[in-house]
Amino acid sequence: MISSPEIKDYLYDRDYQLWLQQLLEQLRSGDLANIDRENLIKEIEDLEKNEKHAIARYLMRLCEHLLKVAYWDSERENCLRGWRLEITNFRIQIQERLETSPSLKSFLEDNFAKQYKNGRKLFLQASSLDAGFIPEEPCFTVAQALDENWWP
Repeated sequence: MISSPEIKDYLYDRDYQLWLQQLLEQLRSGDLANIDRENLIKEIEDLEKNEKHAIARYLMRLCEHLLKVAYWDSERENCLRGWRLEITNFRIQIQERLETSPSLKSFLEDNFAKQYKNGRKLFLQASSLDAGFIPEEPCFTVAQALDENWWP
């Protein structure tokens, strides 16, 4: 087992998989005194950020596609099937993350307005529609956005 701080940092920076294997071995054996705490904490913080980033990204794209269905009349006939498929995909991705991490639901709700605005920007750029016709504030709720039976 590697235990000096310099070697731990070297292993973490140079061979991440070996670092993970060693960390798991130490956790399983109860060797908590030699665990690379600093890098472990960094990894756990990154996991949290990554999950929040992923759910925010899916919510943004979900809002974008719901706006396409609701407002992009000129493309609806050709694109509706694809948009609905994307909406279903984003709903599934969000629901799967909420199932494994229910505490993300409050993060999702707290960030809904922001992700709606980001999705609106993407929609406006894709559609070239007049921004004045698309509500700046959400025109549907988080619950509606996630409801597989709801469509604008």
